[in-house]
Amino acid sequence: MSIRPLHNETSPVEPDAFPPPLVAVAGPTGSGKSELALCLAEEFHGEIINCDSLQVFRHFDIGTAKLSMAERRGIPHHLIDIVDPDQLFTAGDYARRARAAIREISGRGLLPIIAGGTGFYLRALLDGLFAGPSRDERLRERLAAREARKPGSLHRLLSRLDADAGGKIHPNDVPKVTRAMEICLLTRRKASELFREGRDALTGYRVLKLGLLPDRDALYQRLDARCEIMFSTGLVEEVRGILAMGFRPSAKPFESHGYKQALQLISGELNLHNAIFYARRNTRNYAKRQLTWFRRETGLEWLRGFGDSAEVRDAAAERVREFLRADRQTGVEV
Repeated sequence: MSIRPLHNETSPVEPDAFPPPLVAVAGPTGSGKSELALCLAEEFHGEIINCDSLQVFRHFDIGTAKLSMAERRGIPHHLIDIVDPDQLFTAGDYARRARAAIREISGRGLLPIIAGGTGFYLRALLDGLFAGPSRDERLRERLAAREARKPGSLHRLLSRLDADAGGKIHPNDVPKVTRAMEICLLTRRKASELFREGRDALTGYRVLKLGLLPDRDALYQRLDARCEIMFSTGLVEEVRGILAMGFRPSAKPFESHGYKQALQLISGELNLHNAIFYARRNTRNYAKRQLTWFRRETGLEWLRGFGDSAEVRDAAAERVREFLRADRQTGVEV
């Protein structure tokens, strides 16, 4: 099966006459999203748009499970290696660049496939973000100082100012807590109220969202093994190389699981055994938070298993076929 535009240069159609399709593959880290996205892209003439907040950064390869050029099997990948580690890159930046990539891919008659586990990026892309206040660096410095003095105090304060936001944001997710506090203090309104107002949602596309849901024990075993492999195949050396380029240990990507422990190993704070132990633990906790997030994602269709299993690949391909057949007004010939 292939995707071919029903129009050509000699028979143009109005841009909004046939809403083009868009497929998203989501799920926790280690669930096989990349492999499933590759298989769908190969079968349905698609291109992949990264939706992982760490893979946008250059040089961070091993710890992010970034596919090599050979592993991408000739399928174009977008929004990978687009910013330096010390550059600010927000969900709004992601949404703007991902939407541009989607338009470009669809414009060539191909299927855009979003693949990644950063749920906030996916929601920003599809549902849009509210027009909140700009970052206030001085305020952020004061909030960071407060959190450093009393860990957890920002989340407790947020819960008093905005119980709804405090209930939805994990206490350990300091960046999101900080942003919510920033909104509350600058606008003198609840961040949760503003979140519900005036989002700039993606329009003009039919969207199919597929979620991978492997067995939890099997997922944790795979994540444990992957952490050990990362350390044995050069994660620490990769971190040393990034530092040698002049990037500081305070760069945001270093906050992620695996990289944080590699830094602690280099500094002597942890030995190798403990670095792997904490990387495994933090990765499992991260996967659990991802699953909690995606269970709240409206319209997500779950596939039980890993994305690299034949059964899941077949089920996903059949669902995409149904999706593309669902309406002859898609601008796609099946």
